[in-house]
Amino acid sequence: MDDRRRDVLSVEQALSRILAAVHVLDTERVPLLDAVGRVLSALVTADRDIPPAANSAMDGFAVQGADVTKANPVRLRLVGEVSAGHPSGLAIGSGQAARIMTGAPIPSGADTVVRFEDTRTDGGWIEILTAPRVGANVRAAGEDVRAGQAVLYPGKVLRPQEIGMLAALGCANVLVVRTPRVAVLPTGDEVVALDQVPGPGQIRDANSYTIAAQVQRYGGVPFVLDVARDEEALIRQGVREAIDRGADLVITSGGVSIGDFDLVKQVLASEGEMHFWSLNMKPGRPMAFGVVAGVPLLGLPGNPVAAMISTELFARPALLKMQGHNDWAMRKVQARITQSIRRKDRRRHYLRVQLHETAAGYDARLTGDQGSGILNSLVQADGLAVIREEHDHLPAGALVEVILLE
Repeated sequence: MDDRRRDVLSVEQALSRILAAVHVLDTERVPLLDAVGRVLSALVTADRDIPPAANSAMDGFAVQGADVTKANPVRLRLVGEVSAGHPSGLAIGSGQAARIMTGAPIPSGADTVVRFEDTRTDGGWIEILTAPRVGANVRAAGEDVRAGQAVLYPGKVLRPQEIGMLAALGCANVLVVRTPRVAVLPTGDEVVALDQVPGPGQIRDANSYTIAAQVQRYGGVPFVLDVARDEEALIRQGVREAIDRGADLVITSGGVSIGDFDLVKQVLASEGEMHFWSLNMKPGRPMAFGVVAGVPLLGLPGNPVAAMISTELFARPALLKMQGHNDWAMRKVQARITQSIRRKDRRRHYLRVQLHETAAGYDARLTGDQGSGILNSLVQADGLAVIREEHDHLPAGALVEVILLE
């Protein structure tokens, strides 16, 4: 390992290296409703005009505009009715009108629809009480999209409105970027599975479920592997299993610090390529990243707060990039910290805070003990207050940037 890889990196430097090592995945075709939130992979063009023919924008009477633009009032003879989905074959001549429903095709000869509320019916006749403009309340053929028009482009994130448009274009299946499979590998002699009763000095495997939930939240498909004990061979076996099972990304928790049993770095260095293992942040300073058999591996700290924050800052944008997204900015607000902050380590701190909206903006209040093992500090939090490296002291009331966790 060279000296460059032993450097303590900034958050931005680490993220840049991670994103440089992950790539957009290949594509897959999925049923339309399974494409919600996914990234489109192919150009979609219209196979026909939408709407296919001029139709009525509301319930009313189809008329010739020249007959009614000077209503004072005007009397027209009713000659039929047109409903949606049923072309009538009617032809509207001068002095005539046809009752028409919303979405119904405009009959031949008509070019205007008069609203029901602007008319009065008198037997087989109607009186136009308010003069509309010519063409009023008529949707033109192709008003939405034209046949052959490029409607949706690759890279588009498919929201409900895009799903509706795809349905209108007859796309029952959609080509999108494939969903990443993410292996979550917990490590450590002290970690036991959820169905085990922890013994002295042992804890339940919370990290795997926190990380897997975050992976799922950001579009990945997680699978949690068995806990790897503090033996290099067992950790190596777990990493190889993850790759054999088709992981696009491997996330481990624990084993990345400088203790005698912190073995993930050793496995990463021997099995693949280590890119870095130390960051200038708190919590989360010990974090390894590298590539094994072409698969990126993110080695997170074992402390639960550090693991979750590291996943949010680094795994989240990596997952989004893999799915074809080009925007992975986190939602942030400015808030006034409600108590003074002092520190001397020149690291970037991520403090767990609750946000309270006031007439002057947001207040950010610490959620209590900020230790990296206090998972409840995140349970109580709305966001992460970012205390940058250059600030040794922030007085109460100082503005800070808060990353939203909701």
